Amino acid sequence: MARAWTLTSRPTGMPTHDNFALVDADLPTLDDGMIRVRNHWLSVDPYMRGRMNDVKSYVPPFAIGEPMQGGAVGEVVESRADGFAVGDRVVHMAGWRDEAVIPAAGAQKIPHGDIPMQRYLGHLGMPGMTAWFGLLAVAEAKAGDTVFVSAAAGAVGSAVVQIAKAKGMTVIGSAGGADKVALVESLGADAAIDYKAGGSLAKALGAAAPKGIDVYFDNVGGAHLDAALACARDRARFAICGMIEGYNSAEPAQLRYLMRIISARIQLRGFIVSDFQSRVGEFYSEMGALVAAGKIRSEETIKEGLETTPEAFLGLFSGGNVGKMLVRV
Repeated sequence: MARAWTLTSRPTGMPTHDNFALVDADLPTLDDGMIRVRNHWLSVDPYMRGRMNDVKSYVPPFAIGEPMQGGAVGEVVESRADGFAVGDRVVHMAGWRDEAVIPAAGAQKIPHGDIPMQRYLGHLGMPGMTAWFGLLAVAEAKAGDTVFVSAAAGAVGSAVVQIAKAKGMTVIGSAGGADKVALVESLGADAAIDYKAGGSLAKALGAAAPKGIDVYFDNVGGAHLDAALACARDRARFAICGMIEGYNSAEPAQLRYLMRIISARIQLRGFIVSDFQSRVGEFYSEMGALVAAGKIRSEETIKEGLETTPEAFLGLFSGGNVGKMLVRV
């Protein structure tokens, strides 16, 4: 029988293991247009924390007692859908479980080949698309720009670093701890800041970018956003992707340099990766070429077994991942 993780209660602040339960899950009948998929890899991502709250957002909240959702890649083991055969590899959103029956329209086939299938949950999947369009379409970053990236050792941030370097930009990344700083530097960043080292983040960024920054890719919010505001050049462009610093906090963000938005004419634009779904072909073509050319390196933190999914998710909020956090089922 299939197994799936459910949300048993809505967390207040940081979730705990008590908010989750692993249950047996009856799979629905395989009707026409449906496929049954055995998942091999699951993705956990910070945005999932928002779906645990019963509030209106761009995606519905997780339903209490129902299987949770998230990115997954797996193998078709039964099909009643044209164009999908047993053995096909697919990426879909019925994660947090080992098997799923889903409409074929909700799955996308991925090619067999040398690229490991889990990459389609990372730099060739949602995090990579988020980095690509956030940097190049939302922030309109271009060659010669100085780009600041927070959470630069994470799934999205590490992609931003490498895409920016491939496109001829100067890159400053922020990460927590000496090992992650060294990783960000190894990915090609021109400078890396250890935000856990203490002191003023705005001063550290100012030292790394004495002429200021043209672009800020925000994964963190809070102090990182404030530092970027402090160091922004006139008409800087900010792509607001995530604010993980505040996801488990009820305290309002303190932004000392907020008024610089006016004086420096800073553009802040929030976005969601699905805004660019119509351009997914462009992403696969251009990002795929960079991956194939060896210009994009993938870092992964892997937890083994379906049972570890909540542990992997909670690790996102304690710095427990380098690159993409994945669960191998």
